[in-house]
Amino acid sequence: MQNIKILFFGFMLLCALFLFSCKKDKEDRDDQPIPGGGITDIDGNHYKTIIIDGQEWMTENLRTTKYNDGKAIPTGLSDAAWSSTTIGAYAVLNNDNANDIAYGKLYNWYAVNTGKLAPAGWHVATDADWQGLIDYLGGDDIAGPKLKSNTGWLNWSGGPATNTTNSSGFSALPASARDFTGPYINGTTYGAGYWTNFWSATEYGPPNAWYRRLGFSEDKALRYNFDKKAGFSVRCKKN
Repeated sequence: MQNIKILFFGFMLLCALFLFSCKKDKEDRDDQPIPGGGITDIDGNHYKTIIIDGQEWMTENLRTTKYNDGKAIPTGLSDAAWSSTTIGAYAVLNNDNANDIAYGKLYNWYAVNTGKLAPAGWHVATDADWQGLIDYLGGDDIAGPKLKSNTGWLNWSGGPATNTTNSSGFSALPASARDFTGPYINGTTYGAGYWTNFWSATEYGPPNAWYRRLGFSEDKALRYNFDKKAGFSVRCKKN
């Protein structure tokens, strides 16, 4: 009987050690991003990349002014023109070049849907790509801090946010957006520094498409659908 008890407790100890090891491996894996080889778009913009779960992602927002076939993407649209167009277009937050450098371009979904927005050999991340990344980082409820850059995010009082670890190396920045009606979103809790939205290449259904949102006060990586005319950031994944 004594030997059975010893074997039982030994078995339970091995199980506990195994579970702890698996958990630690997962935590260590998230905290040790692997640099990728980088990618250059048709405009000559070079982007750093990261390999997460065997998949290579850009760690910067897309900022090309051309499709990968060399065709220029329309820009400079007024609010009225932006809200009515059904072809691809891009904008820069508040038409400020400093925001272009910091955050990249804001593209409507029609530009995404051309299939020519990403550099050759890459594609705009699909809804399934986003979900796979987020699941790997622990799921919708906790992936946010792991995706957010350690700089640029603000808290309620305008100081640096604290719920950012960037343990994935993804380096998401709070780039704000252009509304589907035309104006840029500049609120004190919704503008640059507080939110970012990433288009997916997956349609929800007219007139919306799927996207992911990260907020300054949220640990969640939120999945929503929105009007295709909106201007959101874009991240690409290697084919």
